[in-house]
Amino acid sequence: MHLRPRVLVTGGAGFLGSHLCERLLADGSDVLCVDNFFTGAKDHIAPMLTHPHFEFMRHDVTFPLYVEMDQIYNLACPASPVHYQFDPVQTTKTSVHGAINLLGLAKRTKARIFQASTSEVYGDPEVHPQPEEYWGNVNPIGIRSCYDEGKRCAETLFFDYHRQHRLQIKVARIFNTYGPRMHPNDGRVVSNFIVQALRGENITLFGDGTQTRSFCYVDDMIEAFVRFMNSPADLTGPINLGNPKETTISELAEKVIRLTGSCSRIVFRDLPADDPRKRQPNIAKAKEHLDWAPSIELDDGLPRTIDYFRKLLTDRPHLCQ
Repeated sequence: MHLRPRVLVTGGAGFLGSHLCERLLADGSDVLCVDNFFTGAKDHIAPMLTHPHFEFMRHDVTFPLYVEMDQIYNLACPASPVHYQFDPVQTTKTSVHGAINLLGLAKRTKARIFQASTSEVYGDPEVHPQPEEYWGNVNPIGIRSCYDEGKRCAETLFFDYHRQHRLQIKVARIFNTYGPRMHPNDGRVVSNFIVQALRGENITLFGDGTQTRSFCYVDDMIEAFVRFMNSPADLTGPINLGNPKETTISELAEKVIRLTGSCSRIVFRDLPADDPRKRQPNIAKAKEHLDWAPSIELDDGLPRTIDYFRKLLTDRPHLCQ
């Protein structure tokens, strides 16, 4: 490895990717950020462009990439239903072709490679909370399948490359993450509720509000990424990364209204197809092997996220239309 580790972050201009790039620069890495700006944003990486150890490349991971790297973080893929259902074929190609291309790059350069997988591999779970051993309950032909099955196939590829070519892999199953730089129109509950509350609009709640999610603040998640990447080679995962504290969607809506001081009312709509009723990670493996657990509570992380969206609505209101 070089004096400074050379680290590739695909999807590096996205929500998680841009935070990861900042962390890696702070840790002393040379960072190559790759993104095609389908959901990423130049604004996210603009402050880093003048950093002497940061480089940006506009590129789509469904095409091969020829660079020299020590570590690869594969975060490239639209991750919200609004975005991954916009072009479902391309979503599957990003997960599957992207994995093949980056695994090929890792094989050639002998780089260690991290896959940002997802809690969606569990589908609508029949086991609660979800341990890594659970195989999931996924509809292979539904409107969410392009993402769910694309990510499941990517995991298959990672483990086959590991077994067949002895690649050093790290597969993380990421549960709901929130924080500054979330896309304002990504259809996720945290960003939806905050934008609606700040505008004084009705807060749209799908289903009866009793369905649960587990929300992890972005700083906690990035800490887990870095610990996992730098853990012993035999720790391949998959490892669940997320906050095991369950929150109902109704509770979240009420918190957002309270923290924004909004006059918004909650209105109910039908639950979308294949939307999971419960989502809670079992993070025993992350605690044991990474000495990691989330430290930032929802009541601390939400105000930081609200401040970000309040500024976004003031400075660039067109982004939230």
